Parts: sequence; C-alpha cells; structure tokens
Amino acid sequence: MAVRAVKIGIIGGSGLDDPDILEGRTEKYVDTPFGKPSDALVLGKIKNVDCVLLARHGRQHTIAPTSVNFRANIWALKTEGCSHILVTTACGSLREEIQPGDVVLIDQFIDRTTKREQTFYDGGPNCLAGVCHIPMAEPFCSKTREVLIDTAKKPGIKCHTKGTMVTIEGPRFSSKAGSNMFRLWGADVINMTTVPEVVLAKEAGICYASVAMATDYDCWKEHEEAVSVDRVLKTLKENANKATSILLTAIPQIAAMDWCDTLQSMKCTVEMSVMLPKH
Repeated sequence: MAVRAVKIGIIGGSGLDDPDILEGRTEKYVDTPFGKPSDALVLGKIKNVDCVLLARHGRQHTIAPTSVNFRANIWALKTEGCSHILVTTACGSLREEIQPGDVVLIDQFIDRTTKREQTFYDGGPNCLAGVCHIPMAEPFCSKTREVLIDTAKKPGIKCHTKGTMVTIEGPRFSSKAGSNMFRLWGADVINMTTVPEVVLAKEAGICYASVAMATDYDCWKEHEEAVSVDRVLKTLKENANKATSILLTAIPQIAAMDWCDTLQSMKCTVEMSVMLPKH
C-alpha cells in the first residue's frame, strides 16, 4: 500500500485556537453536505507538516457547544485530506490530583449530551447510506496518544496520561449534585465538546486525539471557588502555551511515522460497521 502523506487537522477549543502557530497561512471557506463548519479553515504548515486549523466555536467564540456543527467540521477536515485530527479543549477537573493548569490526554468518554447529531449515516438526504454501528471501546487513537504522551513528558509539563471525559450538553455548568454524581461514575474531567467530535472522527476513519486543559474544579470541591467564565479564561491564558508546545513538538513526530496500517485498519472498521439497506 502506498504511503499516505500525513496532514493534520487541528481543532482549537476555547482560548486554544491561536492561528499564529501556522506558517504560510491561507484561509479557505468551505461548505459541506452538512452545512458550513464553525469558521474558515486556516491552511498552513507546522515545521513543514501540512496542517489545517479550525476554531471549534468560531474565531470570535460565537458558537455555543450545542450549536457547533460537528459533522460539518469533521467532514471539512476529511475532505481537506486530514489523516489526523488533534484537538484542544478546556475542561473542569473532577479529581483532586488533576489541578487547574494540568494537561490530561483523555482516553475514554461518558456521553451526557442529548441534542447532537452523532453520525454521518442517519438516513437524511445529505447523509451516507446505511446505518453505522461504529465501535467505541477505544474512542481515541492510541498510537497518536502515545506520541502526545511522550511529547508532554519531556518538557516537564504536568500531564495525566489517561482520563475519562464526561461531556455535558451545556452551555450551563454543572450543579454540585451533578458534579458529584460524575465523580461517582468514575469520570476524571468534564467538558461540553468531546462528544460527538470523537465519534464522528472515528466514523470518518481519522486518527483523533485530544489535549485537555484543566481550568478549574467544576463545583464539587469544598472551599474552592466554583467554575466561572472568568476563572476558565484566566487559567487558559496562563497555561495555553502548554497545549501549544505539545502540538508543535508532536506534529513533526507524527508526520515522520508510517500510518498506512493504522489508517487502513480504521477504514476497514468503518466499512464493517455499516449495515446497508436491503434492496
């Protein structure tokens, strides 16, 4: 099988979508069968690797989590030829040991969303044919995560090498009762966007991994200020360079690796997961 060139999509979360990380930037506005993505695709290079940056909530942060067109975002990056998608996301910590400013390379999720399209195969006029029962036992690309883990360990960034993300619908933050329930369920961090992004990337056959940045302790922790927008933005401003440095170091390493078998395996998984209508 011919070696496929690596192209990396980067979806930037709140306060983590700085286009200055790309060299030779150009903008491209696209449409998809699922509507328009959150903003223009910003094309450029990171250390000679082709990359495509997309601001998840729009560059002016105008799109609420529920209103993000996740299908259009993933479809646009796939159409642009991305083999990988690396994302950043702000999150709340549900564990004492995950402190604000820590990086968490999540490996599992719990879905508490209720209003989002989670598949490209839902029978609509613009959707793919059939029904896709995509396996989700291992939602994130383990090979990509290994590179991120190795990268994060080297500069001494405090990094948790695994974690379960609970994704809530939002845009409100949790109640104390909800926050404590998620802790009992075994969740480590909480956000509003991992689902359905990771699911759709899997359906698209793209290697997907997430760099989560803890900004607060949600609201479960006694004697700790409850999460607020001010608190989140302050922590992000102080710590965004950590996520950026991980991406800048990991991307050339990912590009230097052979991904043929991984991508072929993912493609086969998708094909075997689709049940086509009987004629």
